[in-house]
Amino acid sequence: MDDRTKDGRKIPAQDDHEQQPTTGLMTAAPDRDEGGNDGVNPRDYVSSLARGLDVLRAFNRTRRKMTLSEVAGETGNTRAGARRILLTLVREGYAVADGKLFDLTPQVLELGYSVLSSKGVWDIARPFIDHLSEETRESVSAAVLDKFDVVYVSGAQYHRILSIGITVGARFPAATTATGRVLLAAQPLETWAAMIRDLPLLKQTDRTVTDPGEFRRILEDVREKGWCLVDQELEIGLTSIAVPVYSRTGTLAGAINVGVPSVRTSPETMVETVLPKLQETVANISRAITR
Repeated sequence: MDDRTKDGRKIPAQDDHEQQPTTGLMTAAPDRDEGGNDGVNPRDYVSSLARGLDVLRAFNRTRRKMTLSEVAGETGNTRAGARRILLTLVREGYAVADGKLFDLTPQVLELGYSVLSSKGVWDIARPFIDHLSEETRESVSAAVLDKFDVVYVSGAQYHRILSIGITVGARFPAATTATGRVLLAAQPLETWAAMIRDLPLLKQTDRTVTDPGEFRRILEDVREKGWCLVDQELEIGLTSIAVPVYSRTGTLAGAINVGVPSVRTSPETMVETVLPKLQETVANISRAITR
């Protein structure tokens, strides 16, 4: 089987370590230190497991149903290697085969939900999130930072004909989301140069900021204000505002976001009417998670 990732880079093995700068980002995986050590002995690295995880991620990156050839092409596996991984997932109940197409089953949710649901801070925050959704009559979500993406860990969708709904486990680029920007802005200043250099500033809409210098100025403004509003940079028709959540000891826990269809409001109205309620909610959560 080919020990390469989907973009052609070799998977680290034995003495084959690729040095990467530490960014200081909140992440589910440890950053490498200046010596290129990620805390894992190369002899303990299980490349077959890494390839299996990449196959799981491929379904989210591309489409729900994929052929064997599509999975192999997307992940950089050989057809034989991809076939063994897919059949293992089928055998374990995480995937199903329908003719030539493979699809993941809801059992995959167990892999992430057990971790997310164990995070006590979001169990505590849930009543506050629900209340904010009722008070604003809008959708509210909570997210954490994972490298250069935000992952949503909780939320409440207000029942409207036109509303914004984000499911637990959903992942979006941090650079184009309000939650992502407040979390990026909260990172240590000494990590900003490397962070902005490596951050994918991909154009999502004609409003998306893609210039690194302008993006840094945005983060500086967000850091100073303590909140962020993003108007249709991730998706046309979506305006969001977010505030970071800290414990009383100063630990960054994540961010809370209110998303509103832009046809129903303006950025100025969001700041005037939604932001104070959002800030009050975050303050209440911060006090509650340290009890």
